[in-house]
Amino acid sequence: MEKAEKIWINGKLIDWNEARVHVMTHALNYGTGVFEGIRVYNTPKGQAAFRLTDHITRLLDGCKVMGIDPVFGGTTYSVGEIIEAVKTSIKANKKIDYVKPCVFLSGEEVGLNPVGVPASLAITCMYMGSYLGSASTEGAKVITSSWHRPDNLCSPTGSKVNGTYVTSCLAKREAVRQGANEAVMLNSVGQVAECTGENIFVFRNGRIITPPVSECILDGITRNSVMQIARDMGYDVVETELTRTQLVTAEEVWMTGTAAEVVGVTYIDGRVIGDGKIGKVTEKIHAKFHAAATGNDPKYERWLDYIN
Repeated sequence: MEKAEKIWINGKLIDWNEARVHVMTHALNYGTGVFEGIRVYNTPKGQAAFRLTDHITRLLDGCKVMGIDPVFGGTTYSVGEIIEAVKTSIKANKKIDYVKPCVFLSGEEVGLNPVGVPASLAITCMYMGSYLGSASTEGAKVITSSWHRPDNLCSPTGSKVNGTYVTSCLAKREAVRQGANEAVMLNSVGQVAECTGENIFVFRNGRIITPPVSECILDGITRNSVMQIARDMGYDVVETELTRTQLVTAEEVWMTGTAAEVVGVTYIDGRVIGDGKIGKVTEKIHAKFHAAATGNDPKYERWLDYIN
C-alpha cells in the first residue's frame, strides 16, 4: 500500500498523517464500524470508481444493521452525498487505485450499549496495486482454514462490519504461515463459504458454481459482476452448496473481490487444481471483467461512476 496525500473525515480533507482517533474510540475497542473497498480504474474517459453507488448503498445498509445513524460531524449524509464525498477525496489525491470509506463510532466510550455515541465517516484513498501480488497472474495457493466463517447467528455476515473481520485476519495469517496466499473458510456445517476477503467460484462439468448468500457469505459486488458477465458469456451459473470435495476436485477455481479482482487458484491444501495453471474459463472471465472495469466494454458502462 502506498499512502495518498489527503483523507476525507466528516466533511474535511486533512493530511494523511493528521488522521487520528483517541485510544478510547468505541470502534477501536469494540469493532463497531462498517467499511467498503472500492477500486478506481483509469478508463478512456478518465478515472472511474467501479460500482460506486452499489458500494455506498451497501455501506449505509451496514450502518442500518449496526444501528448507526449516518450523521457525521453534525450533518446527515445520503447515498448521493457520500458518493460526492468519495469523488472529492479521489480528486484531492494523485496516485490511487483503491478507496476505503469507513463509518465508525468515534466517540470515547466504554460499554457494549453505545447509544448516543457519535459516528464519523473517513474516506481513505491509496495505491494498492495487485492485492495478492504475483499470485494474481501465476495462480494462488490456498489452504482450508481451521477458522470458520462466522454464521448469521453470531454476526451480520451480509455487511462489512469491522469486528467481523478479526476471523478473516486469523485465517489469513494461518495461510501465510503455511506458505499459502489465501485461506478458504467453511461455514458452521462444514460447507465452503468464502475466502478471507473474497468470494469463491468453481468450474465443474460445464457449470460455474458459487455458494449462495444463505451459506453465510458476503454478497460481493465483484461476485455479482462476475456472475452477470459469465451468464452474458453463455455460461450456466449456479448458486448452490459447495463441499470441500467438490472444491478440490473442480476443473477450475477462482476468487473474486474488490481488492483481489479475479484470481485463479492452482493449489488447495497441497492438491493441484486442474493442471496446476490458471484455467481457460478463469482467464476469459478475468479478461471480460477487466474490460468492463476499465471502460473498454460499453455493455457494462453503467457500472462505472466517472470522477470528473
